[in-house]
Amino acid sequence: MKQRRRSPSNGGCIFAADPGITALAQPIFWTPQTDPAAIILQTGPTPSDGLHLSVDDLRIHAVLQREAALLRLDMRGARFDVTLAGSMDDRALAAVIPLDELTPDRLTALGRFWAAATGRPVPDDPRMTPQRHQRARQMLRAIDARHAGAIYRVVAEHLFPKHKIDAASWVGDPIREITIRLARDGMKLVRGGYRTLLRRPRRDR
Repeated sequence: MKQRRRSPSNGGCIFAADPGITALAQPIFWTPQTDPAAIILQTGPTPSDGLHLSVDDLRIHAVLQREAALLRLDMRGARFDVTLAGSMDDRALAAVIPLDELTPDRLTALGRFWAAATGRPVPDDPRMTPQRHQRARQMLRAIDARHAGAIYRVVAEHLFPKHKIDAASWVGDPIREITIRLARDGMKLVRGGYRTLLRRPRRDR
């Protein structure tokens, strides 16, 4: 296992991250328990014939980041986080799929990974749709504005510049409720709910 750097300015403590690298450049890997798109691979039974995947096959792809047994691969323009479990050799690889509430998400991620590994077109990641990405941006903007002291009407004016907002009719304006909901849901994100962005949107959430 890779040794962590000790900081000479903090009593030689071992940090979980390298203090000499900025947060933007720090390699960060989510655990498979949190991110259903984190692929777990281990050696498996060798197929009698047909197509299979080995560690050597993974090595031909560009490794963007590496941390011990964790790899971030660029495969056909898509990025995949892979955990290599156990000792690795040139035998065929098998995927480990935990059976939990995220199993459907894990199977979707594995399908995208298999498509990339075998040279097929990679489907879009269904977790962060353009609509979900846009709403997340609006939520964070609403939170920033509220923390800066802006009232909801001012927040709405910046989030929806094409919508004419009248102070006299603001209380009954539908944009008011949308803005309040964005700020409320944005607060959930900054309080730890951001991890839900790693999962496919569901109606029961």
